[in-house]
Amino acid sequence: VQLVESGGGLVQPGGSLRLSCAASGFTFSMYVMSWYRQAPGKERELVATINNAGGRTNYADSVKGRFTISRDNAKNTVYLQMNSLKPEDTAVYYCKATHVVIKYDYWGQGTQVTVSS
Repeated sequence: VQLVESGGGLVQPGGSLRLSCAASGFTFSMYVMSWYRQAPGKERELVATINNAGGRTNYADSVKGRFTISRDNAKNTVYLQMNSLKPEDTAVYYCKATHVVIKYDYWGQGTQVTVSS
């Protein structure tokens, strides 16, 4: 089982990034996918979630209207489009897969996002 995040980097305030999380080794369409983030000295927090079919999403209040989560079940990939980035969005971003029935979790290794001028 693997979840591999990519797309992180350094971006100026107001800029955009698109994160990807490629899954392998499990039945992707049976898993709810989520993005979390953890800033230095802070607890990991939920950013966005998308259900297994892709028709229902939820967002943290801090990113509503700026971030969009999506998934492509044919490509076993979940995305996080991040627009209007702020310095407080700086964190390591992780994707998580949760089985729809047994609620077992898989985590990726994370990708660093730094928003700075």
